[in-house]
Amino acid sequence: MDNSILNPGGTLGIIGSSTNGVGLVIAARNAGINVGVYGDNENTETMELADFRVVGALNDQQQLQNFAERCDMVTYESETIDASVINFLAAHTRVPQGADALEITQDRSLERAFFSQLNLNVAPSATIVSLDDVYQSIGSIGYPSILKPIQKGLGQNRQLVIKTQTDIVKAADLLDWGTYLLESLIPYDKELSVFGAKSGDTTAFFPTVENRYQNHELVASIVPAQIDSAVNDEMLRITKEISDNLNYTGVFEVAFFLTKSGNLYVKRIVPAMHQAGYVFERATNISMAEQHLRAIAGLPLMPVKQLMPVVAAYFTPAQESGIRTQWQIKTNWFFNFYHRTLLQAHRAPVAGHVLVEAPSVKEALKQIEDTSIWRFGQSAPAETETDTEDDA
Repeated sequence: MDNSILNPGGTLGIIGSSTNGVGLVIAARNAGINVGVYGDNENTETMELADFRVVGALNDQQQLQNFAERCDMVTYESETIDASVINFLAAHTRVPQGADALEITQDRSLERAFFSQLNLNVAPSATIVSLDDVYQSIGSIGYPSILKPIQKGLGQNRQLVIKTQTDIVKAADLLDWGTYLLESLIPYDKELSVFGAKSGDTTAFFPTVENRYQNHELVASIVPAQIDSAVNDEMLRITKEISDNLNYTGVFEVAFFLTKSGNLYVKRIVPAMHQAGYVFERATNISMAEQHLRAIAGLPLMPVKQLMPVVAAYFTPAQESGIRTQWQIKTNWFFNFYHRTLLQAHRAPVAGHVLVEAPSVKEALKQIEDTSIWRFGQSAPAETETDTEDDA
């Protein structure tokens, strides 16, 4: 028997507690696989659905080792898990995703070096350690620009948008925290994502997604993205090149900015499942979680087929009353209410999402906008965004 394959009756460990884990638990249990979940909060839906759960801190090595030894393999369901935790788990059980991709993407300087190695088009940037560095670099970076910590995940209060020279002095306190990256803000027209699943030398791609944000929060994901075929082909080429050079197994996302003039910039890589991929639950013949499970379990990847245009719209608790009205009248809307929403101090929690099927993207968007529950229009210009979703 091939020990690299996770078969029915085996045990999958999931580390993390975002909503990404819910679909993964369901996919695994449907396949006859037992599921254990490790996290520091027992009041999550992923924990609730598991066959067994271990509540512990991410730096509790004894608990982590005990968890790992109960699992045939472990997967992380979010990019926010520290790479050092994955390296520790990998000493005690199989972790097919590995930690290499996390180590690259959790450090903006390493991610930039990776992009540079592949000669990818990214926003101009400079490494900043002092206020003088900002003054010296702003001429080549230009206005508006954004100052971000080298380490991802520290939150938007550690970032600064610099629109004029008078804004630079505000950076003095931020730079006390450590090294930063000064990056030009690209005046983009659309934010786009390509999701792939990698297993060995094979990468299977999902249809390209168009994402729309408000106040740094993802509010809609659209399939198919409304872009030229030449742009789509170039995005797939870039994503394949990234996949070929990334030591990783499982579902990942490459996010892009597209300007009105047609210039394409690589924004970031997410070496994990991501919220924008929920749209595939109805848009394609296999969900993001099901394909991720196939990849890490050592099974052949499913060839992805687009079934129909779908828009995923995310709602907050404040919008739930309107959502419940639509529940009673819509025949082509599919509702997902998150049972246990993690409350986060810096943002309104997402309470769920709806998937709207329609003959065209235009029709789906019209149905959504006619409810007056959402007003998301086009993607916000870069000047109004500090760092969409990557500090979640």
